[in-house]
Amino acid sequence: MLKLIFLVLTAFLLIIDISNALYFHIGETERKCFIEELPDQTDVIVNYKVELYDPRSGGYMPASTGIGMHVEIRDPDDKTILSRVYSAEGKISFTSHVPGEHVICMYSNSTAWFSGSQLRVHLDIQVGEHTINYGEIVQKEKLTELQLRIRQLLDQVEQITKEQNYQRYREERFRQTSESTNSRVLWWSVTQTAVLLIMGAWQMKHLKSFFEAKKLV
Repeated sequence: MLKLIFLVLTAFLLIIDISNALYFHIGETERKCFIEELPDQTDVIVNYKVELYDPRSGGYMPASTGIGMHVEIRDPDDKTILSRVYSAEGKISFTSHVPGEHVICMYSNSTAWFSGSQLRVHLDIQVGEHTINYGEIVQKEKLTELQLRIRQLLDQVEQITKEQNYQRYREERFRQTSESTNSRVLWWSVTQTAVLLIMGAWQMKHLKSFFEAKKLV
C-alpha cells in the first residue's frame, strides 16, 4: 500500500514538473499577464510561439513574419526589467534580482496585420535548474554520466536553497505585516477608549453645570 502511494505521488510530481507549458488565445487589443514568484538570482527562460487562426480550415497556422509580440517584464517593485517587440517565435531570458512576484505581459505588436483574427500563443516558462542545457554542458566539459548527475543534483540543491530563502523572506514579510496590523489595531483601540473617556468626562461636567444652573443640586 505504501509503495503504491509512493508511486502515485512520484507520478504526480513528474506530471507537475513537465506540465509548465500552456497556450492561450489573444485578440489584437488584448493583453495577457502572468505572475511568476521567483527567488532572487534565479534564471528564467520564456519560450513562446504565435499561431494565426485560419477561418478556412478552422485551425491555426504559423504566423506570418509581420506578426510579433510585445513582451514586458516587471519586478516586484514595478520596475521594468525588459520591454521590447519580438518576432512570432522566440526565447526570452532574464535573471531576477529581487525576490517576489514578477509579472510577464504579452500583447500583439499591431492591430492591422491580421484583421481581427485570433492568435494562439504557446508559452513555456522555465525556472531555475530547468533553464540549464545539460547537453551543451556535457559536450563542452566532457562530463561522464556520474559527473553530470552530480552536477544536476548540485543545481537542484542550489535552487532548493534559493526557494527556502525565499520562503523565509515571505514569512518575514508576513510577520512584519501582521505586527504592523496588530500595532495599528491596538493604537486604534487605545484611541477609541481615550475618546470615549474624554467624551464621558465632558458630558459629566456639562450635566453638572446644567444641574447647578437649575439649582437642582
